[in-house]
Amino acid sequence: MKSKGSERGKLRIGDDWNAIRIIALSQSNPLKAIAELVENSIDAHARTIVITRGREHGGHYLKVKDDGDGVPRDPSGLPDFKYVATHICDSIKRRLKTNGDEGGIQGEFGIGLLSFWTVGEILSMTSKGADQRAYQMIMRRGDPRYVVSVRRTLFAEQGTELKISPLLEGIRSLSGEKVQWYLASELRDRIRHSQVRITVIDKLARKQCQVEPRQFEGRLLHQLPVVRSPFGEAYSELYLTEPTEDCRVALTRGGTRVIADIGTLPGLEHPPWNSRYLQGLVDVPYLNLTPGTRSGIVHDEYYAAFVESLVRLEVDLNDLIDAQRRAEEEQANRESLRAIQRAFREAMLVLPREEYDWFDIQSPSAQESVARGPEERGVQPIDTKAVGAVLRGAEPPEEESAQREFFDYAGPLHTVLISPATSTLAVKQSRRFRAVPRDRSRRRVEEGLTFAWEIIEGGGTLSSTFDQEVCLEAPEAPVLVRLSVAVSQRDIRCTAEALITVTDSLDISLSPSVVNARGLPGYTFERAAGELRRSRFDSERNLIVVNSGHRDFVFATRSRALQLRYLVRLYVKELVLKNFAGLPAEQIAERMIELSLYVEEKLKSS
Repeated sequence: MKSKGSERGKLRIGDDWNAIRIIALSQSNPLKAIAELVENSIDAHARTIVITRGREHGGHYLKVKDDGDGVPRDPSGLPDFKYVATHICDSIKRRLKTNGDEGGIQGEFGIGLLSFWTVGEILSMTSKGADQRAYQMIMRRGDPRYVVSVRRTLFAEQGTELKISPLLEGIRSLSGEKVQWYLASELRDRIRHSQVRITVIDKLARKQCQVEPRQFEGRLLHQLPVVRSPFGEAYSELYLTEPTEDCRVALTRGGTRVIADIGTLPGLEHPPWNSRYLQGLVDVPYLNLTPGTRSGIVHDEYYAAFVESLVRLEVDLNDLIDAQRRAEEEQANRESLRAIQRAFREAMLVLPREEYDWFDIQSPSAQESVARGPEERGVQPIDTKAVGAVLRGAEPPEEESAQREFFDYAGPLHTVLISPATSTLAVKQSRRFRAVPRDRSRRRVEEGLTFAWEIIEGGGTLSSTFDQEVCLEAPEAPVLVRLSVAVSQRDIRCTAEALITVTDSLDISLSPSVVNARGLPGYTFERAAGELRRSRFDSERNLIVVNSGHRDFVFATRSRALQLRYLVRLYVKELVLKNFAGLPAEQIAERMIELSLYVEEKLKSS
């Protein structure tokens, strides 16, 4: 006797037509619907498929025509349209798969034809019978009825012709080019394996294009671990490339794309799949798809086994991506260094050389030659005005008759500096120093000047105390020498100081000529997250060591331009501190502002 509290039974559909409507409208992407119609042609062993977009009788239409086997025939030899229309969700392809006769066939739910509801209003399907006559089935969107009739033609053609018209209002702008691009990605491997020729003819745009399987960019990765699970083996074709938002790895089944980005799947939302360094696909033949859209995966034991089988592959891919990142960082660092050095060199051409002679753009020998002065080298100074006159074809002007513009004349004395402001000498070594007086507009002041040189601290010998340029001979013992000059013009008096480090033996790392011979310093990174310093100058290696763990550096890495400006400011800081050691903090800050202004301006223009 049955218990009143329990009852068993089987589920059944209460309203068949309502179920069909839900299934037909479950495919929301018209491009996916067109791809399913093309797949039907490929499953029918078509060698040529032509997709035509056009207009007739005032409406748009889409036609898919192939030369395949056509619609399967009934016992009488006619196309079995009745079976196609009355066996929704009962696919012949699924029976073939069950019997082990797959042959690369896609589809198993028997609902692909209904996807025309998302494309247009009326579907007409034409195929040849055994009597060599053409038969046509017509289905209408939202109508449960179908009609099969003989279609009048001069002669019936091989294959199947499927026409949808008129197209829905929302997809009339669906161009032939969009269809071509979608099929090239969606059916990439199916097209390659079947060698089918697909042509898209857009009569409205008067264009014709061939569907070529999408070619991935980057370097094809070889010798990757096999992706194997208890349910079968997956095929992977992956390419390592530069990271962009378009770089994604697709998940396919049997050559048809199921998921455009594998990194969006549960359990796979991590590197390498979301790193954007990879293109390609992973084809998994044993996954179960959601019947309605065929663009989703059933998260069952097959999917869980697939995710677990990817672990070894992920380790190898992450290693390759890390190596790629390191190579990119090295390349970016080289480019940044070239940009920084170019900006500094161009800034040095604008700034007064005597104030920033520690950035020798010329070779050391040329700089030493310049430091000695033209008279010492036995070379007479070149009169640029005379040369210009000769080039213009005029007579060189006499010295006393040379005309100068009003603003070429220097104003009263405003400031003076010693060039070089800092330097390093070995004991008993000599070096020339020059006083550079300027007016308020930084023009050279040359007239009515008197000079008074003095060694304030440290010792040494001066060749003169009243000339504009003097030679200092370092003392016999290592010491820090402070050299001063006082320049007077009538009642105006200005002073400046220079610092000279005298060493027992001139360390190669401290020699300005050697440092300059190696050019502007390079830079490297050193992570020191717990330290306050942003950088330090390593004179032995001629490198600026940047603290990559500092919060300012982390903030600057949000963009390359910001990071480049940050590095320039670190360069300014280290080089000013190195070459203007001993100056008051106020003067150091002024130097940093001046140099940073000019270098960053040159950085923008480079």
